[in-house]
Amino acid sequence: MKGTLKLSSVAEEEKSKLVPDEEADAPPPLVFLSAMAADPRPLRGPTSPVLHHRPETAQNGVNPDWEKKVIEYFKEKLKENNAPKWPAVFPHLTVVLLAIGMFFTAWFFVYEVTSTKYTRDIYKELLISLVASLFMGFGVLFLLLWVGIYVPSLNEVPLHYLKPNSFVKFRCMIQDMFDPEFYMGVYETVNQNTKARVLHFGKYRDIAECGDNLVQDDCLLNLLFNAYVNANQARVSPSTSYTPSRHKRSYEDDEDMDLQPNKQKDQHAGARQTGGLGGLHWCGEPKRLETEASAGQQLNSLNLSSPFDLNFPLPGEKGPACLVKVYEDWDCFKVNDVLELYGVLSVDPVLSILNNEERDASALLDPMECTDMAEEQRVHSPPASLVPRIHVILAQKLQHINPLLPTCLNKEESRTCKFVSSFMAELSPVRAELLGFLTHALLGDSLAAEYLILHLISTVYTRRDVLPLGKFTVNLSGCPQNSTFTEHLYRIIQHLVPASFRLQMTIENMNQLKFIPHKDYTANRLVSGLLQLPNNTSLVIDETLLEQGQLDTPGVHNVTALSNLITWQKVDYDFSYHQMEFPCNINILITSEGRSLLPADCQIHLQPQLIPPNMEEYMNSLLAAVLPSVLNKFRIYLTLLRFLDYSISDDITKCSKHSISSSYIIKFLSLSAGQTTLSRERWLRAKQLESSRKNRLQQHKCVNGNEL
Repeated sequence: MKGTLKLSSVAEEEKSKLVPDEEADAPPPLVFLSAMAADPRPLRGPTSPVLHHRPETAQNGVNPDWEKKVIEYFKEKLKENNAPKWPAVFPHLTVVLLAIGMFFTAWFFVYEVTSTKYTRDIYKELLISLVASLFMGFGVLFLLLWVGIYVPSLNEVPLHYLKPNSFVKFRCMIQDMFDPEFYMGVYETVNQNTKARVLHFGKYRDIAECGDNLVQDDCLLNLLFNAYVNANQARVSPSTSYTPSRHKRSYEDDEDMDLQPNKQKDQHAGARQTGGLGGLHWCGEPKRLETEASAGQQLNSLNLSSPFDLNFPLPGEKGPACLVKVYEDWDCFKVNDVLELYGVLSVDPVLSILNNEERDASALLDPMECTDMAEEQRVHSPPASLVPRIHVILAQKLQHINPLLPTCLNKEESRTCKFVSSFMAELSPVRAELLGFLTHALLGDSLAAEYLILHLISTVYTRRDVLPLGKFTVNLSGCPQNSTFTEHLYRIIQHLVPASFRLQMTIENMNQLKFIPHKDYTANRLVSGLLQLPNNTSLVIDETLLEQGQLDTPGVHNVTALSNLITWQKVDYDFSYHQMEFPCNINILITSEGRSLLPADCQIHLQPQLIPPNMEEYMNSLLAAVLPSVLNKFRIYLTLLRFLDYSISDDITKCSKHSISSSYIIKFLSLSAGQTTLSRERWLRAKQLESSRKNRLQQHKCVNGNEL
């Protein structure tokens, strides 16, 4: 296409900067969408940020200082917007302000109609109109904030409703990171008729602005970094691991191919007849020609029949996926990080045309590798209508994804935040209500409800060597096997936590599902697995569905991966030639009939006090009885307690060291009551809970010793 330029060459020399010194062949856990992280290294999700470095000095006389000032100003404004402004208040403010504004507006019109020129008062008219305009203006402002169109979110607004090149935000998790690429930071066009030269800014766009009478004359190349992410998870993966060597075209070749594609196709057609292509000769080898023909057929079948796989980690995921381009500070993002991005949306349909032409041209230049190149280009350059691009202006790491709390919830900010202080004052009533709610959900078992609260507020707060401190995996045994209790219990948990997933542990799922992400070197991407989850995700493993059967080799590997996740809070990603550990922070609840086959930090046997005849009706009535405002308090409670600081005095430590096997129960029990230090009262309460739990296990000990 004449006048349209697209630069996409891999910066191989930049890869060495991303490789760890101790393991140069392994891709580091770099970098999303999210959706939807603060203790161990957070997850990265599907949105692919492209990271870019600008030169230190501006060439061609362009001064980048103004851009830095704008970004800094924008960051400060976002910090102000993160102050306690709660979306739950927006509907009430909208209704009240618009009602008052409409009242004064109606008063103004009635006054104008009923009064005469002798009785009208100019000051009264101005006062009524001013009050009406103020209330109507603020009412409309809160209406826009309420419906979320002030800054449109790609998570909530469908793509076809958003304008191209508009400013959007996106919450995602980094799933994979692609190779860095070059882009035109500054380029110059020349009008062929008037010979006038115009300097253009090429940042935050995919296609250069070149009209019919304009040609590109000179440009300043800068480095850009690509990443792939989606709404609930994000994927960004610079291939810093082993990558098969491929021929990369120079900038001049890329320009010639974009400007004269038809000419090259004609030359290639003639070369097939004469046995030569430009300066390259086929030397009349029939096997080489057969290889070229078969590669072309594979390329056509790839482009026509193979649907594009969005590569979501979880089965049935329907969230949007994006290719994110990051220009600054790309090295601070890691795989599985949850980000909130602000940037420019790019959905130019010309991208699909350019990608198809580039695939055809790559097949002409190197037919032996056209299949591998076509697959890589198909994955890295999907249709913009299916996977839009976002050019990031600002990216923020999220400590949590609870929309009811401020985005940043550091320990210093939590002490000074008025909302946090007011909520901590009423923590005890909220805990009592949550305990009663979970007791009803667990069929009247208050002891199991206590341990479930401790499990939901647990988090890995640090790591000592390879040992994660703070994890609290609970095995809820005694669940009825032929019942929908575990399904409805997961639905209750789903209403309380921001991110959750239920894994049905059947023989078929264990043998067929892919739990571990692995590297696909043909497409040069990281294929997601089920255990690529954001931090603080609640994973419910349902063992009640497990029946007799045989596990294949993949099933054994999946069980091993679950055991490593529970014990060490890490997932070993498969890179074919080696494995790489990715730390995580996943809350795992195991529901089983007897003792679980998987390791657990605590086992509590369920002792129902009532058996409802219709489990679904009972759980639905339980959820309907809880007010939305009370449910929101439960959600704030479970998220906020993860960020509280906790300390134990030396005296209490000496007294409690030999009394309770796990100090986590004491810690989480104190935090659940809003206490950041251990008191003797909480220590005795924890000791009582542990004694009741162990006595219950002894009473329900199975004949085969499976529940010890």
